[in-house]
Amino acid sequence: MEFRDYYKSLGVERSASDAEIKSAYRKLARKYHPDVNPNNKEAESRFKQINEAYQVLSDPAKRKKYDELGADWERGTTEEEMMRRYGFGRAAGGGFDAGAAAGGAANGGFSDFFEHFFGGLGGGFSPRSARAARGFGGYEFTQQPPRGRDVEAQVEVPLRDAMRGAKMRIELSAEDGCKNCGGTGVVAREERRGKTRLVRAAEACPVCRGRGTIPARRSLEVTIPPGVVDGTRMRLRGQGGKGAQSALNGDLFLTVRLAPDRVFTVSGRDLRCELPVWDYEAALGAEVTVPTLDGRIALKIPAGSQSGRVMRLRGRGLPARGKAPAGDLLYELKVLAPTEMTDNERKLMQEFAESRRQRAVPDPRAELTRE
Repeated sequence: MEFRDYYKSLGVERSASDAEIKSAYRKLARKYHPDVNPNNKEAESRFKQINEAYQVLSDPAKRKKYDELGADWERGTTEEEMMRRYGFGRAAGGGFDAGAAAGGAANGGFSDFFEHFFGGLGGGFSPRSARAARGFGGYEFTQQPPRGRDVEAQVEVPLRDAMRGAKMRIELSAEDGCKNCGGTGVVAREERRGKTRLVRAAEACPVCRGRGTIPARRSLEVTIPPGVVDGTRMRLRGQGGKGAQSALNGDLFLTVRLAPDRVFTVSGRDLRCELPVWDYEAALGAEVTVPTLDGRIALKIPAGSQSGRVMRLRGRGLPARGKAPAGDLLYELKVLAPTEMTDNERKLMQEFAESRRQRAVPDPRAELTRE
């Protein structure tokens, strides 16, 4: 099927504005409309071409894609289509023979070819001077090595390591630049003049299949700084996908996820611990041993404490980092009734209860039953 240029179908330049495209369409539609040209197959065919062109060029998204891919904007561009469109022949060893199109690719044909073909297969070439090279029958352009891809990864960090900082080893999946084609996605039969490459034939790299990258897995030791919180995002420069040169390596963006802890829950930089205490400790007051992220300390429980009371130790949560201040450590009391009492303990408890009744201590459930 012949390559159809939608801009030529409407008689406008590629730089035409939306208004110019609309105006050209209306003018041509009136001229070739079937009602104006009854039983005219040529006019009917032309009218269909005009409508097809306008449907694409009047839609910004479709027009952008068409500008990038031409007639293949709906399905991408195949090698065979590129050969057909630009008149390229097959080289003896496969791929495209640039020299075979010397007569048919003047006026920018080669420039379009290299822009589409090499750009789509890795983007490593820049056709800075898309002109026939005298005596070589090829094309002269420079190579711009592609940068390695950035990589996103997560690491689960124990709470105590988040506080102190630690070194951790992670397994990383990346896309490294293909060494066989230098990350361009293309292997070429070429001649060189200094830093200039004169390409005679090119084809998709058989190792990376034209993608310019190959899957890679590697083990990497990373440093977790003190004071990270859940969701902290760190940038490790040069630790992403490998480029053709180390200076072109991509970056690794590492997101920290705090591992669940059996003692503490985390809210921002604050730590919270549910602290069980016996009813007599809560009633009489007591000094109990409690955990922190860096050891144990003694905590005083005020007499008469109830379940749900929160004891706060300021600055004892996750440490400060950057402009974020250190968090607090909070203990929420959970008062427990004694279990598995001895006969003597039960007797003492009964005497205590009787003493409370004789003193007419208010019923704690009175508000619940009041009508």
